[in-house]
Formats: sequence, structure tokens, C-alpha cells
Amino acid sequence: MNYVVIMCGGSGSRFWPKSRKMYPKQFLNTVGERTMIQLTVDRISKFIPLKNIYMVTNKNYVNTIREQVPEILERNLILEPMIKETAACIGYSAVKLLKKDPEAVMIVLPSDHYIQDEDIFIETLKQGLRIADSENCLVTMGIKPTRPETAYGYIETGRKIEGSWEIPTYKIKRFTEKPNREKAQEFIDKGTFLWNSGMFIWKASVLLKQYKKFLPEMYQCLKRISDYIGSPLEAKIVEEEYNKIDGISIDYGILEKTWDVYVMESSFYWDDIGNWTALERYMPKDDCGNTLKGECKVLDSHNCILYGDKRLIAVLGVDDLVIIETDDVILVCRKDRDQDIKLLIKELQKDEGSMKYV
Repeated sequence: MNYVVIMCGGSGSRFWPKSRKMYPKQFLNTVGERTMIQLTVDRISKFIPLKNIYMVTNKNYVNTIREQVPEILERNLILEPMIKETAACIGYSAVKLLKKDPEAVMIVLPSDHYIQDEDIFIETLKQGLRIADSENCLVTMGIKPTRPETAYGYIETGRKIEGSWEIPTYKIKRFTEKPNREKAQEFIDKGTFLWNSGMFIWKASVLLKQYKKFLPEMYQCLKRISDYIGSPLEAKIVEEEYNKIDGISIDYGILEKTWDVYVMESSFYWDDIGNWTALERYMPKDDCGNTLKGECKVLDSHNCILYGDKRLIAVLGVDDLVIIETDDVILVCRKDRDQDIKLLIKELQKDEGSMKYV
């Protein structure tokens, strides 16, 4: 049977100070009236029944999930005791599903991505499920780049997979990390690179074999967790084993090492909306290129992003700034530095008195 696992963690750094550690990006309505996590569930529930939609998260977010997505079944919340990157959360979810269904096929989705063309998205998932079932492989969805984006990882495609696949599908030649702008333009010019969307499809049993091969220590932890799933000791054992796990992403830990991974060249519109400047793609601008939300007064200023809440934001004679106002924090930074907000958060974390703002 087919299942969906929605990864609902996050540090709250991408849209700081609107997002915080206790209220990360997926709980914000950055585009439209619905929050990112609500949009994710709305989209996938058109294809997969709610009883088969799971969320892997931590206890800090349970109440917010209940408020924003009350339709998710309580038993379908998979709680991690601590953050140990995506390999751990996906592996734990896989053993949970295998305990329920030895034939489980997983669709793994982030909770905070923006997708249009939902019909095409669902057709892409359907093909991915067929490939995962017939080839016993790992499948990911790549996105054809439309700009030299430096905030995304990339996938270089290799040999095209033969067969009656409507969506072009390739063996993956290599994964590459976030490039600089010059390198990103090279990728686009070459024409064989896709954005790494971080969305995956595979049989849970096939995935666990990859853990055994490439992450043997984590595999042993997951194997012990599996022995206690459904028992009164499950939470205790999960915490014990998570303390032994070295955090690593599924990309580094498995996908970059195995040859059994395919990528579909997906044609639906996708965006991670990973920073404040990304919002410019979805919000109207004034005649001077300023993106405004809330009460704002702008004079002789150009190409700024002003995001207010309760107070007036007034700017005079400035260009290319991001200014974000919340109840307790005002952020001012250059637009070309918004990806470095995480560095500012690290500085705040060094000061005990400033931790409340993180």
C-alpha cells in the first residue's frame, strides 16, 4: 500500500524573525491564506487517503499541528525525541510503516514547499510509485531550473531510463551542493542538471537495505527501534537509539552513495521559498520595486522588502533592504545577505539573554 510521510521539523531560521525554533516556516502563511503545512496536506490528500498520511515531527510541534491540521490522525504522528537530520527521521518512519505493512511504499515530502500544477504533481507521483515498484529502486523528483538559483542543491542526470515513462526519468550521475551564481549558470547552460526537490519515493523495505549497506550503525539502531514499535517501551527505546545516531541527511548518507537511484524530470511548478527575497516572486510590488506587507510608508526607496505586523514601517532613501517587524524583533539586512540570517541566529544563540528571540 502507498503511504505519505511529511517531514515536519525545522529550525525556524529561514524566515526569522517571523519563524522561530518553536514556530518554523511550515506553520506560516507566507503565500496566501493557508499555511505551508496546510497546503501540503491539502495537495497530497487528493491522492492519498488521510489514514495513510503520516507526519514525522517532534513534541514541540504537536499542538500546532493539531491546530493547523486537525484532520491528521493522532496515531499517524511519528515523534522524534531530537533532531538528527533526514536520514534518521526517514529511517524511523520506514520501520514504523514496515511494522504496519511489509509492502509499504513511501512518498516522502517536506512540509514547507510551494507547488502549483497539482494535477501534474500527482501524475508525477503516480509514475514514481510505478518505477519504485517495478525497479526496486529509490526515486527522487528533480525540477528543471528556470534561473541560476544558489539556494538549491542540484542533480546531474545520467543515462535515460528506457520504458513507457511519460515523464523523462534518468539514472543520477551525481548530486551537487548549493553552487555560487556562476556555477549555477554553468549547470543551466549544460542542460543536464535539475534542482534537487528533496521529495522521494521508495519501498520501505528497499530503503532499509540501503541503510544496512551504507549506514550500518544507524541500521542497527533502527532495527532495535523496530523490535519495540507498538510496545509501551517504544518512546524510551527510540530516545536511547537516537542518542547513538550521528545526524546525517538522506542525501549524504545514502543517495550520493548508491547506484539504485533515479530522478524524474518533473514539470510542475515548485519552489522551496527558502528566504525572504524569494517572496518577491509571489507578492505584488509598487512602482519602485518594493514588496510591501502590512502598514508601510515608502519615500525615495527602491527594491526593498517590508513585512510588517502591528506597527508602521517607514523608510526614506534606502534601497535593497529587507525589513521585518514582529512583536519583539525588528530585522534589517541587505537583500543580498538574507541567506546569512542563520549566522545572525547563531550569534544570538551564544547569548543566553538573547535565546528568547530565537
